[in-house]
Amino acid sequence: MVEGEMARRGGWAPARREDARLVRGAGCFVGDLRVPGCLEAAFVRGAVAHGELRGVHVAQARRMPRVAVVWSASDLPQVPLTPPMLGIKAAKGRPWPALATDRVRYAGQPVALVLAADRYAAEDARDAVRVDVAPLPVLLDPTRAADSEVLLFPGEPNVAVDKDFGDPIDDAVWRDAAVVVEGRYRQQLLAHTSMEARAILIRPEGADGLTVWCSHQAPHRLRGDLANALGLSRQRIRVVVPDVGGAFGGKSETYPEYLALAVAARELGRPVRWLEDRAEALTGPPHGRGQNQRTRMAADADGRILAYQLEIDADIGGYPHLGAFVPLNSSVLAAGAYRTPRVHVRARAVLTTTAPTSPYRGAGRPEAATAIERTVDLLARRLGLDPAELRLRNFIRPDELPYQTPTGFTYDSGDYAAALRLAMRTVDYEGWRAEQARRREGGVEPPLGIGICSYVERSGNASEFGSVEACPDGRFIALSGCCSTGQGHETSFPQVVAAVLGVEPELIRLVEADTALVPRGIGSYSSRSMQTGGAALHQAAGALIELARGRLAERLSVPIERIRYHAGTVSADGESMSLGALAAATGPLRTDEVVDPPQAVPFGTYIAVVEVDPELGSVRVLRIVAVDDYGVVVNPVIVHGQTAGSVVQGLGQSLYEQVRYDDDGLPSTLTLLDYLIPTMSEVPPLTLAETCSPNPNTALGAKGAGEAGCIGTPAAILNAVADALDLDDPNVLQTPLTPYACWEAARTGSGRSAARRAPLRVEATR
Repeated sequence: MVEGEMARRGGWAPARREDARLVRGAGCFVGDLRVPGCLEAAFVRGAVAHGELRGVHVAQARRMPRVAVVWSASDLPQVPLTPPMLGIKAAKGRPWPALATDRVRYAGQPVALVLAADRYAAEDARDAVRVDVAPLPVLLDPTRAADSEVLLFPGEPNVAVDKDFGDPIDDAVWRDAAVVVEGRYRQQLLAHTSMEARAILIRPEGADGLTVWCSHQAPHRLRGDLANALGLSRQRIRVVVPDVGGAFGGKSETYPEYLALAVAARELGRPVRWLEDRAEALTGPPHGRGQNQRTRMAADADGRILAYQLEIDADIGGYPHLGAFVPLNSSVLAAGAYRTPRVHVRARAVLTTTAPTSPYRGAGRPEAATAIERTVDLLARRLGLDPAELRLRNFIRPDELPYQTPTGFTYDSGDYAAALRLAMRTVDYEGWRAEQARRREGGVEPPLGIGICSYVERSGNASEFGSVEACPDGRFIALSGCCSTGQGHETSFPQVVAAVLGVEPELIRLVEADTALVPRGIGSYSSRSMQTGGAALHQAAGALIELARGRLAERLSVPIERIRYHAGTVSADGESMSLGALAAATGPLRTDEVVDPPQAVPFGTYIAVVEVDPELGSVRVLRIVAVDDYGVVVNPVIVHGQTAGSVVQGLGQSLYEQVRYDDDGLPSTLTLLDYLIPTMSEVPPLTLAETCSPNPNTALGAKGAGEAGCIGTPAAILNAVADALDLDDPNVLQTPLTPYACWEAARTGSGRSAARRAPLRVEATR
């Protein structure tokens, strides 16, 4: 049955339409497409992190069987440049060519393209190409790179972006505060590790057209980028996104490989395809995270936060691309959920000789949450306060919303204290604190720690298109400018339309991810699909009802006020017509809508309970409780699945995952035996709960969902491990929390035995 109250508070969960084909292996991904005459691609990649490109020797590779072409940049009439996404100004003077021309700036940068009859022949030829690079010094740390005399682009500084948020804080604030704490944190580089890596197939259509199938998050943007780079009309390029095996922000962009393939398809007049392998996905762009953070927080004797300062040096790799935006995301949310009168952030996006970064699930919000939540715990420790109590004293109150932060961002709605209190009840916070005290007195069982992260994030941006049409056969077509990469749009978007129209969701067919069928769109990233795409369909469905009422009023020559609508039927004066019959009788019945709501602010509290063996450094996560507020939830099953998956990725960042480079700048995490991701065996008991603060800026009321677990989990686990080890200086604890990292922190960062030392006197910290 249709649940008409979905748009007020919560949804219902019909079976996911996608699951039947996906779990049977009947999905259609780029690798499944069969296009006659298609050549398969392999890229020759630089094996030096930074150096002058002296030559690419391809003669031997060209003589190998089944090889069509082997091209370096010198073989192409024009080497297109990778378009800076969203027009990022940092790319000016720092061009990123489709194939390297004068320098390589990270290990794995494409220097040549091989096309052959099959992937095996292409990879054999790839291995026969010889690349001559004169090495230059490497830069692996963004803070050091910022001040280095070694410049990745001669004449251009390594600092691609340097931006301040909020006003500088007067020295008197730090001098006069009752307590000041400082933190230094490192957010390690991560790989996206989506089940399906990047993939693209391009077929030429005549002399000036292309059909492109790509595993992507924003097909209309990709179409525009290809048109601009190749000098083609957008109308001559069709981009289709088939099934996608995950994206997490890394498939938002137009990459050098895509441009090289587009040139090849046009030059050869043949379809070409590239399927990224796992080694390429782990070692090349995109990476995620990668920040050095320095924090400073001042409070009065009662624990009221007076000021917060955050300095960010973000590693954006060898070329400034969308990764340069991520530290700006961190900056606007730096203050977290707290009523802090003075906040100042300085964010620098810095070039290094690592692979370029891009947004990775959460895209700056996990980094911001970790910085402030670790610092709040440090402040609570210094004051001798329970970390939950300190948070409750400083939360922005519901009656203060909407609230503009000192960094210039507006929080819309919510009750941050309610989320924390619900998390505490759900996890049995007092019970775990009692168990922790018992273990500290006994000194035999592994130390136990409880960690909290109360986060805010921002979701959605830009406008989005939605359309609903009533068909003569009684069904409906919904067009969306979004693009599912696994979020369940086939199920949840028809739910939105069905709830407004009062019909069964099975009557609605969703069309998206095809630029030939959907006239415009922004795509799916930044947790924007339901918040903006769903809101557009919600509005379009309502507009369709009004259009149908007006159409029947005109047909019957009666005032529109007399036309009633119910469950797909319009009626007046004893005469009624279904919307399908009305369309058949009067012509197409369709409404197109564009919504452009401001960004929303989902929020929540995560609590992790861990035990740590100080002698071995091993961490066992006993429980995670996640309380999130996504506004109106349309499909609880889909949202809970998104949350659980995000929590597991946050768990991976906390304990296991890190892209590592050796001293020569070469990646050392080459396979999934080197780059560890959690499996079901490592996932702890997980309890999900929600509060509901509807988005006040859309009729649907939804806020973004799907990235919260990556935001709340890392800081909660970090704080829990620091709590378990009872560290004098929690700054010694950095992710990933490997056994060695925890053993080293326990050895150097704690002056306590099993018993907790008495809290420091506040006066002593002046």
